[in-house]
Amino acid sequence: MKTVGVIGGMGPAATLDFLAKLFTATPAADDTHHLHVITDNNPRRADRNAAMRADGPSPAPSLIATARFLAAAGAEVLVMPCNAAHAWADEVVAATPVPFVSIIAATVAATRAAVPNVRRVGLLAVEATQAARLYHDGFGPAVEVLSPDMAAFMPLIWAVKAGDMGPAVRAAMAAQGAALVARGAEVLLAACTEVPLVFGPGDATVPVISATDALVTATLAAAL
Repeated sequence: MKTVGVIGGMGPAATLDFLAKLFTATPAADDTHHLHVITDNNPRRADRNAAMRADGPSPAPSLIATARFLAAAGAEVLVMPCNAAHAWADEVVAATPVPFVSIIAATVAATRAAVPNVRRVGLLAVEATQAARLYHDGFGPAVEVLSPDMAAFMPLIWAVKAGDMGPAVRAAMAAQGAALVARGAEVLLAACTEVPLVFGPGDATVPVISATDALVTATLAAAL
């Protein structure tokens, strides 16, 4: 089994959710069959949304430093459970020879597996992910990517990051998903790692693909 290095902290709860799901999904009969995971759950990174708007510094130096730290610590596979941070994934990949598992590629693959002929997806993702067109490019021109009402969606993400995962936030996130379905989305992507903390398959009338779950599957494929 390969040692997994996690570039985390964006946000901390999302990283812990990824780690818990990775643990649960690992086919282990006892402690020794689980993965060796080295995690830098560092929330003190430049804001990805501000950086994409050119209103703040780039998170790239911090991401690169963490990738090199994890590689030096023995990581043989790198993962980053934050969709927006993948706007700087090329710089992370270039910083170390350690293989990097993309949450974007993993989620696109999971979506195509679940809905093979998908033509329209609803993208529950933050401003930076939308602006960087990570999923637009990942799916290509044959798939239309629909964005939620960002003025209403972003406060929900900040609420989750602040620890509010209560009924009001969950209902509001479900409403965002329903609005995308009403516009023709055939599948919804929980493509901010905070979204699966408050929204899942039982909250929508179409398939829901969790980017976190997709990354877990891809991480296990790379590490086992």
